[in-house]
Amino acid sequence: MSGKKRNIVAFSCLTLSLLHFAFGSLAPAGRINFEKFQAYFQSMAAANMQLLASWRALIEPPVLAGNADHLQWLAEVNAFAHQHFTYAEDKVQFGQEDYWASPAELLASRLGDCEDWAIFNYISLRHMGIPEQQMRLVYVRAAIGGAYSSISQAHMILAYYPAGALEPLIIDSLITDILPASQRPDLTPVFSFNAEGLWVGTSGQKSRQSSSARLSHWREVIARMQAQGLSF
Repeated sequence: MSGKKRNIVAFSCLTLSLLHFAFGSLAPAGRINFEKFQAYFQSMAAANMQLLASWRALIEPPVLAGNADHLQWLAEVNAFAHQHFTYAEDKVQFGQEDYWASPAELLASRLGDCEDWAIFNYISLRHMGIPEQQMRLVYVRAAIGGAYSSISQAHMILAYYPAGALEPLIIDSLITDILPASQRPDLTPVFSFNAEGLWVGTSGQKSRQSSSARLSHWREVIARMQAQGLSF
């Protein structure tokens, strides 16, 4: 099987149990208490309040919206992140090997790595109204030096599944383009998760434990986000 076909099958398998939820029972959008969020943010980065205002104006959900609006939202949030954030390794920024920053922390510093960008995009799009069932944070192995290079590194992206589609669109801190998984043969999925669950490997099998129970960094950043005004 070619690398491109393996990539399509892997991402498709990751979504089998996602489709099992059926889009008829979509969860309500996650919400941000901006008064609480702003108070916390101001204590961290008062000089960046205009950036916070721009982000809020971008993600405040419209009165009426449907799936046709999702692609535009993805493009706008992705463009915002690439315009305002600079990639920085956790060891340099936080003195830790692996730290998952909240959207408030990323907005305050404007510095973050792949996990921070993916979580920011996920939270932004959830607030805008994209259902939980249509998005997953995905840990992948990213090939370095070409799609079929034997050298790879751990990486996180956000996968968005259009209604009725098996193949997701990939939102990535590495590139500005939002591409279907079939056009990202450099990425090999390892596991995926959202606020509802954890899917291990590429078999589409959902873990019996919640994502926060299995992933300590996810549990920790959820606790910080809730303290900062984000609901799940």
